[in-house]
Amino acid sequence: MKHIRSILIANRGEIAVRILRACRELGIRTVAVYSDPDAAAPHVRSADAAYCIGPAESSRSYLRQDAIIDIALSSGADAIHPGYGFLSENANFARAVRDAGLIFIGPPAEAIETMGDKTSARTLMIERGVPVVPGTESAVASPEEAEHTAAEVGYPILLKAAAGGGGKGMRVVTQPADLRRALESAQNEARAAFGDDRVYIEKFVVEPRHIEIQVLADAHGSIVHLGERECSIQRRHQKVIEESPSAIVDAELRARMGQAAIEAARACGYVNAGTIEFLVDRDRNFFFLEMNTRLQVEHPVTELVTGIDLVKMQIHVAEGKPLPFTQEQIHFRGHAIECRLCAEDVRNNFLPDIGVLSRLRPSQGFGIRDDSGVVEGSEISIHYDPLFAKLIVWGMDRTDAIGKMRRALDDYCISGVETTIPFCRYVMDHPHFIDGDFQIDFVQKHYRPEDLHGPDSDTEIAAAIAAIRAHETRTTVRRATGNGQSGGPERCSPWALQYRAGGPGA
Repeated sequence: MKHIRSILIANRGEIAVRILRACRELGIRTVAVYSDPDAAAPHVRSADAAYCIGPAESSRSYLRQDAIIDIALSSGADAIHPGYGFLSENANFARAVRDAGLIFIGPPAEAIETMGDKTSARTLMIERGVPVVPGTESAVASPEEAEHTAAEVGYPILLKAAAGGGGKGMRVVTQPADLRRALESAQNEARAAFGDDRVYIEKFVVEPRHIEIQVLADAHGSIVHLGERECSIQRRHQKVIEESPSAIVDAELRARMGQAAIEAARACGYVNAGTIEFLVDRDRNFFFLEMNTRLQVEHPVTELVTGIDLVKMQIHVAEGKPLPFTQEQIHFRGHAIECRLCAEDVRNNFLPDIGVLSRLRPSQGFGIRDDSGVVEGSEISIHYDPLFAKLIVWGMDRTDAIGKMRRALDDYCISGVETTIPFCRYVMDHPHFIDGDFQIDFVQKHYRPEDLHGPDSDTEIAAAIAAIRAHETRTTVRRATGNGQSGGPERCSPWALQYRAGGPGA
């Protein structure tokens, strides 16, 4: 059993800050790495030591495996936590960390390799009796083979990159005439994104829900599941809103999915925190989709309903300690919802936006959690993922949580970039979301940008800003003359002003 005294965090943004906080609570020294534009980032300022790793481009900074390991060794770190993204699911990096005598806070490299290749993972799941979507067990070798397989499986089908994730290299094909063109497009995108153009075929599940199971496994053979997360509100195959528990999962289905997830983890010799993703059809049949061999972006909703700190558990397991609880000791309480706050223009096909955060006032209050990697004045650049924060709420039940998220989104004050806040607020008011009646095609089926409330033109935004400034001036005068309460003038974004003046939920 090893005692970790110092951890290098090989990441940036909100997840680096999240890991730093857990380390501080455990009394563990932290080492940050950063690119040139991240020199003043919150994760750099919060760490006990910080080292520049290179210029803005990820390939020359956060993806530099040798440089990161060298810094870990020279700084006296015992372990490396990769967070998610970047090197978190890179088996070669996990192996190199351990070969250097350091602890990799994540699964064995062999498990990452097995589950990172979608075709080998499918084959293994079939062998272990875990339900999988009908399709190929290996990548298709030619357009002719793809056509033959698609005819056997039956349209519609889904083309998926064997080495992929995040929606890259994925295409839905509804008729034979479109197959060859879609296959070539998927292969090209997969090659560009992952350096691997292998593509396999799955039957496209009609009206599916995307539901995942969180697992924890120690090195002593114990594996538990921490319930499910509903991840069906997506755009471009990427999640925007997650919640736990799912509105369609009852205790019986949770137990079956949880056992299947445990079997999947056991099959690949998994240790540490991981997530098994499933598709659930309209008849509540579930099928293995993939395994994420890392901490998930949406892990906070599981933490809030179980009371278990997943980052602390990752460190606990990496030290060689057994899990401190059994499956029977895990209890679920209340309901949690997470909204990913991304710098994206939700009126323009969710295109990324860039700029400086001129104002930032996160929401506060009971049951509200803001996991953020930015502060007022931070720059949102083109070099990294547009996710800058996660807004998470906990309520006694789903209705309470939705109401709390509405208020938290209304109160979130931010300006300088377009964000996903208006879309998230739209979803909280949508009757299909409120009723729990939605699938992964929610955006395509229900979302219309013109239905958004809030300023949608320069004139409206200018008017909102003018109103804010006038309000601040009046407030400052009142306080200066003793007619107001103590404290600085209130500052909020045009979005918050619009909501208060009669936007969603008014």
